[in-house]
Amino acid sequence: MGGGGGGTEAFPDLGSHCQHSHCHQLDFLPFKCDGCHKVYCLEHRSYKSHECPESEHESRRVIVCEICSVSIEVTGREEEDVKTMLERHEKSGDCDPRKKKKPVCPVRRCRETLTFSNTSTCKTCQLKVCLKHRFPADHDCQKVASPGAAAVPRKERWNERFLAALASRNGKDCAKSGGRTTSPPSTPSIKVS
Repeated sequence: MGGGGGGTEAFPDLGSHCQHSHCHQLDFLPFKCDGCHKVYCLEHRSYKSHECPESEHESRRVIVCEICSVSIEVTGREEEDVKTMLERHEKSGDCDPRKKKKPVCPVRRCRETLTFSNTSTCKTCQLKVCLKHRFPADHDCQKVASPGAAAVPRKERWNERFLAALASRNGKDCAKSGGRTTSPPSTPSIKVS
C-alpha cells in the first residue's frame, strides 16, 4: 500500500501507515510531524527517531554572555550576526559583571539562590525572599507605612493590654476568685457498667 493511506475494508479512511522507510505500520492514531509534515507511528513520532530534516524549524537558540550571564536570543541569525549582537550587548549599559552573581535570600544565614520558581515578594515590605521565608514572621518583616498601617498599632496596643492584664493576675486562677464555691451539677450523673 502507499505511504499515507490505510484503514480496513469496512473503514478505508481509518488510520494511516507510518511513513518511516523501514516501518510502514498501520496506525489508527497516527502522528503528523510538524517539521516534515509526514505521518508516523508512536515509535517514530519524535524528530530523532525518524531523522527529521526540519527538526529545528521551531527551535530557539540563545547565547549566554560570559560577562553578565544574560541570555540573548539568536534564533535564525548567522554566526557573524551573533558576534555583532554579542558585541552590541557588551557595549550597551545592560552588560554588568555584577549581574553574574545570582541573587540569594536576604534572610540571615539563608543561602538559598532566588530563581523564578522559588522567589516570593512580601506584600508588606516588598522584600524578595525564598519560599521558606515568605511569611512576615519568618523574614523579620519591616512594615512599610501605608494607609492601612494605622490598624496595626491598635492591634499591638491590644496585645500589650492583654499581656499587662495577664501579668496583673499574679498567678491567680480566674475561676477561684470571688469566693464562689462550686455547686454540684444540676443533673445527676449516671454510671453505666
